Amino acid sequence: MNRIHLVLTAVALLFGIAPGIVAQDSSTDRLTKRYSEFDVDVVVNGRSLAEYYDRGRTYIDAIQGAEYELRVRNSSPDRIAVALSVDGLNTIDARHTSAWNASKWVIEPYQTITISGWQVSSERARHFYFTTERDSYGAKLGQTQNLGVISAVFFRERRQVIPVTPQPITRDKSDSEMSARGASAPRRDDAATGIGRNVHHDVRWMDMDLESRAAGEVTIRYESRSRCCREESRGFSPEP
Repeated sequence: MNRIHLVLTAVALLFGIAPGIVAQDSSTDRLTKRYSEFDVDVVVNGRSLAEYYDRGRTYIDAIQGAEYELRVRNSSPDRIAVALSVDGLNTIDARHTSAWNASKWVIEPYQTITISGWQVSSERARHFYFTTERDSYGAKLGQTQNLGVISAVFFRERRQVIPVTPQPITRDKSDSEMSARGASAPRRDDAATGIGRNVHHDVRWMDMDLESRAAGEVTIRYESRSRCCREESRGFSPEP
């Protein structure tokens, strides 16, 4: 039995007994295949970002400074819980562990939810936005090894969810605390995600029993397309 959060405003749940999400192997083109029952889109101004192919890999274009949302789809007849991470940081508690031990969002059958930012308390989230490593949430927390990767791992429910007494999320930290932790972070221009403006997002705890084997996984890389093009142009010289 595992402890979970319900996002009241988005009709979604958070599942949590332990920390974040592990990094994936970056040596392959697409880290994981998409499943017909589950999918994730990165959305800016209501529109899904298109993919592009560069240096043997598939990316979405990280538009510098743009706020974005993650649209997570469950097209199955089952209630599911999804461990959702950005830059290797869990979107609920900013921790970094296995998908099974991670805090999770839970989605009803045939439902699509939208996650607009990092959950920082039981009532607030802070928007995702595209930035560089020096300004990223990962740099503020001293966790920069998985920048540019969005990961979603899906688990099916075994049986009915049972609501329990709401409990607060206590991860919320001040901007000064995070800045102090990230003061020694390297200053690079790789695409990353920042922790932006506040949005209202209520949650409460629930219990849920999940299958131990993941039902599906989606992993997305993002990078500034203009940066990729600049790097390519520097890598070639004209014929003599």
